[in-house]
Amino acid sequence: MIQTTRLSNGIRVITDVNPTAETVSLGCWVGVGARYETPDMNGISHVLEHMAFKGTQHRSAFQISREIEDVGGIINAYTGKDVTAYYVKVLKDDMRLGLDIIADIVQYATMDQAELEKEKGVIIQEINMSNDTPDELVFDHLAHIAYPDQPLGRTILGTPETVRSITSDKLLAYVHSQYAAERMVVSASGAFDAKSFVELCETLLTHVSTVSVSQPMPAAYRGGDSRVQKQHEQVNLVLAFEGTSYFDPDYFAARILAAVLGGGMSSRLFQEIREKRGLVYTISAFNSSESDTGLFSIYAGTGEKEVQELMPVLCDTLLALPDSVTEEEIARAQAQYKARLLMQTENISTHAERHALDMITRGRIIPSEELVAAIEAVDKAALKRVAHRLFSGVPSFATLGPIAHVMPYDVLCERLKHA
Repeated sequence: MIQTTRLSNGIRVITDVNPTAETVSLGCWVGVGARYETPDMNGISHVLEHMAFKGTQHRSAFQISREIEDVGGIINAYTGKDVTAYYVKVLKDDMRLGLDIIADIVQYATMDQAELEKEKGVIIQEINMSNDTPDELVFDHLAHIAYPDQPLGRTILGTPETVRSITSDKLLAYVHSQYAAERMVVSASGAFDAKSFVELCETLLTHVSTVSVSQPMPAAYRGGDSRVQKQHEQVNLVLAFEGTSYFDPDYFAARILAAVLGGGMSSRLFQEIREKRGLVYTISAFNSSESDTGLFSIYAGTGEKEVQELMPVLCDTLLALPDSVTEEEIARAQAQYKARLLMQTENISTHAERHALDMITRGRIIPSEELVAAIEAVDKAALKRVAHRLFSGVPSFATLGPIAHVMPYDVLCERLKHA
């Protein structure tokens, strides 16, 4: 049974007990990420995630890794636009140790300046590696032109310049102002006693800020064009439109639309562009959401000459879909979505994460039955409506590689204006 408890300091604790499991997955999800950063501090959320593992008031960096690995556990973290997560997976008898380490790193990280200087070098290497990965870099360019001059348009990793400017004092101040109890969710799934877990959280999670937190800058989608000439073997491109937020009535219709259009080997784009014409190795569509906006994106990697044929076919496929989508396509997309959702319920790590993210993004845990019902409620009329809505918006287009034969942006807009 899934239960939610609020600690005396405001932290929410989610317990999902599975007595047949041999392990426990648990972590702390904090509702703050790159979207909450100022331009001069771009990347600080990600730097903080790294530095949490570099020593606390109670453990050195080596002790953190040694203690969890001594019991065969796994510890990790990640940073997103609106969430930062720290989590472990351990055998059920080691639950207390796992929670103690997570509580330690999110509350008592020292942010030692000498360690920070070393870690900056590691992070700058990560930035450089990302810049050398075109199928990742093109999405940074897309975000920049979709959401210019705002946090959503900036990279999670930051830039070498902003990373170098971050100090230990700035990190500690950021923790105090952003890692507030009201933003923190502790989530656990697996074999443990829920009452004991909550009591342990109450004992261990006492050194957190209770300041009132500010909200991020509201999203302002703009759209536009980004083209970067690179001497690569492939052209990487993303065509996007403003999509749906988590709370948009068309959220599930947009997810089904993405699956119909480019969600698998039977999708329209895959069949038309790869199977029939051999123009790409990979092509996909997806709707990514935030609390107040989203991006409906189509990604493709293609050759320098093939892109000339690819772009018109891509546009024609988008234009044709609203009035030609079939019940069979919708049913297949619904089955894919439901299957992925329900398969995840067999993974306790996914359980813990999904419950935490639901609580942070929606303020409650969404039962699987409710999600399945919403998926099944999407019909042809809803799909047609959301397709016309999305594809008639201002497009965002980003491409990098040998781009000489890529369709000009004004031609692309003209081609799509009848969506």
